[in-house]
Amino acid sequence: MRTGLLARKLGMTRLFKDDGTHVPVTVLHLDDLRVVAQRTQARDGYDAVQLGWGRAKVKNVSKPNRGHYAATKVEPAKKLVEFRVAADALLEPGAVLTAAHFVVGQKIDVCGISKGKGFAGAMKRWNFRGLEASHGVSVSHRSHGSTGNRQDPGKTFKNKKMAGHLGVERVTTLNIEVAAVDAAKGLIMVRGAVPGSAGGYVLVRDAVKKARHADAPYPAALAG
Repeated sequence: MRTGLLARKLGMTRLFKDDGTHVPVTVLHLDDLRVVAQRTQARDGYDAVQLGWGRAKVKNVSKPNRGHYAATKVEPAKKLVEFRVAADALLEPGAVLTAAHFVVGQKIDVCGISKGKGFAGAMKRWNFRGLEASHGVSVSHRSHGSTGNRQDPGKTFKNKKMAGHLGVERVTTLNIEVAAVDAAKGLIMVRGAVPGSAGGYVLVRDAVKKARHADAPYPAALAG
């Protein structure tokens, strides 16, 4: 198991094939993605690498994190994330990862925070069909209907599907295909949509339900 990548979602566009057909893609950007620290089985009880995206001003970094970066001798990053890896896939702090970590045609999983949509009704939130358009139904066509039982049990059960807050949840989309890779510009273009709004961060890793592509570099694609 090798490390994933931390990327920023720029938005969506399309790519044209040789036959003229187009493929909708989401553009993910890697900005100076570096290994900040590593976790080992002997010291921490598990194997993992900590990655930092972009560069942050020292004044915007908390004092504990300043000490963390100073200990590993890596410049402060805007965003930190940690990936579990195999013992032979550990990377040294300071190593820079590139978009060539994934190859065209490879299946990947993308995880992000979904868009916030505020307070939503049951039809939008849970795909309920709503009540009848006639036959005595008045005003409550988009309501969710009954929410409980009679005197026994005399309450509404927890986790009942009702109106409420929608979005801002951790969502993982599985088995997305890599459509194109531009290692020089740090871009990964994946087929279709991924969770989150433009400008948000996403975690990109090898698909857990598919075998890793034979051409994917192991343990990682490093710059230089």
